[in-house]
Amino acid sequence: MNSVKKIVFSCLLFGRMIFQSSVFAQAHNPIIHADVPDMSMVRVGDTYYMSSTTMHMSPGVPVMSSKDLINWKLESYCYDTLVNNDAMNLDKGQSTYGRGSWASCIRYHNGEFIINTFAATSGKTHNFRSKDIKGPWTEQTFKPAYHDQTIFFDDDGKVYMIYAAGRLKILELKPDLSGLMPGVEEKVLIENASAPAGDNIMLGAEGSQLFKVNGKYYMFNITWPRGGMRTVVIHRADNINGPWEGKIGLQDKGVAQGGLIDTPDGRWFAYLFKDNGGVGRIPYLVPVKWENDWPVLGENGKVPMTLDLPANKSLIPTLVNSDEFNRKTKTLPLQWQWNHNPDNSLWEIQKGYLRLKTGRVDTAFVFAKNTLTQRTIGPESSGSTLLSTKGMKNGDFAGLCLLQKNYGLVGVKMQDGQKYIVMESVAAGKEEIRIPLTKKKVFFKADCDFKEGKDLAQFYCSLDGKNWTAVGAPMKMPYTLPHFMGYRFGLFNYATQQTGGYADFDWFRISDSIY
Repeated sequence: MNSVKKIVFSCLLFGRMIFQSSVFAQAHNPIIHADVPDMSMVRVGDTYYMSSTTMHMSPGVPVMSSKDLINWKLESYCYDTLVNNDAMNLDKGQSTYGRGSWASCIRYHNGEFIINTFAATSGKTHNFRSKDIKGPWTEQTFKPAYHDQTIFFDDDGKVYMIYAAGRLKILELKPDLSGLMPGVEEKVLIENASAPAGDNIMLGAEGSQLFKVNGKYYMFNITWPRGGMRTVVIHRADNINGPWEGKIGLQDKGVAQGGLIDTPDGRWFAYLFKDNGGVGRIPYLVPVKWENDWPVLGENGKVPMTLDLPANKSLIPTLVNSDEFNRKTKTLPLQWQWNHNPDNSLWEIQKGYLRLKTGRVDTAFVFAKNTLTQRTIGPESSGSTLLSTKGMKNGDFAGLCLLQKNYGLVGVKMQDGQKYIVMESVAAGKEEIRIPLTKKKVFFKADCDFKEGKDLAQFYCSLDGKNWTAVGAPMKMPYTLPHFMGYRFGLFNYATQQTGGYADFDWFRISDSIY
């Protein structure tokens, strides 16, 4: 090959490498393959902030940050305890699965972050404020709980709340957000916000998020035509009181509910989410163009699977993460949330392990206190732990779970002084397997496969952490509305006969691949 040909070949090869690297460097949808529903976003300078929903979990209302709209990091939670009542405390046979705090709204106003949410569990609307995204957050509440409310600060200094479903309503709030403006009546803002999607509606337009762009108001909602898919509906008006005109904003893949966000360089995106089976409700970004003062979502009306944004990184360690429990203080990283309010007297971290103690007798796993959880992630993930059983008493059951209404458990049960490796699932309605255990320590693992809607899990046990044995049959992980969230890895210990036992977990490790 002569020198000229070499130069040409080198240039072509270099160009191909640059092209390939630029292609492979693109972001892809979903931007987060994990349960992060009901997102609300705001940009402050060059940083984006997002709040989401975790309902019955404590702490609650997770707040995240990002520099690129793709890769998000947990920063704080708005509260440790939403409300102290029997349902949130799992007392007297009560629970609040699928309830707790619902869709939140994040805003930045006068140098302060403001996050609003509502909860049927408390019967209140909750307002949280902080000058630092890491908190601490101060709380104000007022009654009642306004469904799927959004807060809007208008240019004239007035503050509004839009809420409800189908027939959207508007209220004016006091400037300090402590309650409704005295003497100002509630008004119907849009009589039938679902109308652009037709007359046969299964879910009335809800999830309102209001924006103002170039002097015009834009309202984003989700609706669901019967026999169709989750649909974005957009309304616009020149005046906040109307008249409003509406149209379908997006109808593809069931990607819907969210709002608008712009970048420092002038690009626009819609942030939305999709119901995606057992892993939960997962966020998507959709590019937006402006035509005739309307935001036009997607590429030819479709949700693109690649985006001209920085590539997605692993959700480990920013959204989920392993934990060796080697801290000297009784603290938990933000990746962890308790199933309902914990009893803080019954858990501790010491000498490199998490200890879960029993303080009462329970008849069912879903009513047991102090199950410590974090999200599963897609398209596949694996969670494992090492359990020490020396402190267990007769009737105790401790181990690793996949938590949703159709939960699965693998762990150790102690009965009549003998310990057994046990796997239980709601689908089976009973123990699927029971194996005598003679050692004091045992490893457990749960593999989750969410690829192409499989939603399958398999539990394993091991005595050395290297050679794994499947425990029980593969478990289907259907998404159910009673719990209303994606499956979660969890560490649990509860008593069925007597109190005072404990289980020690040496570590929890999560992987974004099945091994």
